[in-house]
Amino acid sequence: MALQLWETLKEAIIAYTGLSPSTFFTFLALLFAVYYVISGLFGSTEPHPRPRAFEEQMEPLPAPVQVGEITAEELKAYDGKDPKKPLLMAIKGQIYDVSQSRMFYGPGGPYALFAGKDASRALAKMSFEDKDLTGDVAGLGPFELEALQDWEYKFMSKYVKVGTVKTQVPVTEGESVGEPSESTADKPSESTAGDADKPAEDGPSESAAVKSEETPSSVEEHKE
Repeated sequence: MALQLWETLKEAIIAYTGLSPSTFFTFLALLFAVYYVISGLFGSTEPHPRPRAFEEQMEPLPAPVQVGEITAEELKAYDGKDPKKPLLMAIKGQIYDVSQSRMFYGPGGPYALFAGKDASRALAKMSFEDKDLTGDVAGLGPFELEALQDWEYKFMSKYVKVGTVKTQVPVTEGESVGEPSESTADKPSESTAGDADKPAEDGPSESAAVKSEETPSSVEEHKE
């Protein structure tokens, strides 16, 4: 039985490789020896403690701190340049703590320019231009708005919301401070002038009436 298997194996080696059995097994032995030498030079059987030691040295991330409502200028202070401050980023006016993805949004990361800003427009257009680093989404197309919505869902599910960006309402010309002050200042002056004129106009008439009443009586007294 064993001889039959050996004969069958020899025929298969010759048929598929064209080599004699002795040459075939010699070639296999050489391949094994080369593999052993290469693995000994470049490989190591010892475990690699570096990743574990590196993880032990890494300090755990602090809990996200709520910043409340801040301006876009104040948000720039959380762009990751100060390691003591959290790394923040805003989408559609909502601020998220992205400190856990510092490798992407921190200094040197591929999306570092989005940190410390409301990058809604840039994310919707997948743009890295400075002019698109704004929360203004006016004029975006339906596909861009859909992409922005996907980004928002991703941030809502992965990061913690810590605040909002304060919106600054522009002051129009009609709402300027100078015009209301003039109108309000004119009205009291008119009423004051009117009130001042009334006694002046009424004064002579009242005094004249008093004199007219007093004069006859005084004349009669002199006659008596």
